[in-house]
Amino acid sequence: MLAYAVASAILIVIPGPSVLFTVGRALAYGRRTALLTVCGNVAGNYLVAACVALGLGSLVQRSAQVFLAVKLAGALYLIWLGVQAIRHRASLAEAFSASAPARGDGRAAREGFLVGVTNPKAFILFGAVLPQFVDRAAGHVPVQMLLLALVSVAIGLVSDSTWALAAGSLRAWFTRSPRRFAMVGGAGGLAMIGVGVSVAVTGQPH
Repeated sequence: MLAYAVASAILIVIPGPSVLFTVGRALAYGRRTALLTVCGNVAGNYLVAACVALGLGSLVQRSAQVFLAVKLAGALYLIWLGVQAIRHRASLAEAFSASAPARGDGRAAREGFLVGVTNPKAFILFGAVLPQFVDRAAGHVPVQMLLLALVSVAIGLVSDSTWALAAGSLRAWFTRSPRRFAMVGGAGGLAMIGVGVSVAVTGQPH
């Protein structure tokens, strides 16, 4: 569980769709809207986890070949995401300058939910990384995946809430230098590539 928590944390804290959207809401509308966005996003992520666990979990339990295919496909996609994060690292600045009409509480949560259920990182985390940490021999793989997914959801809640709360305070510091956005994106891309390589070479289908 500790190893899975570390892998989850690396993927979650790297600025992706959820983080960028949350930060944009915080800077445009304030912390309350951003935190409601986080709650919606977390709910969306766990819905993805439940769908993956109930669908993919049974296949992973029955077939070592499926396990291997999912692992390699996920590893390659993680590496691709890392490369893209490095290539487009300057685009982080755009999220910090976002502005739009005011959002109500319900709308903020719904928009966060939509981002959560459509976030590619959620599908990779729950579909490719999470299966490496279940015990196929113990059975009940979907249940194991649902329980492990709670670890990711908790980390995501803390991480995104921290981004939301910090965004307003750090706005002036970030806007003074776009290069700081590039540094965040580049470091995140390298970390994601590292996770992809790790997934590819570890996790035995037993």
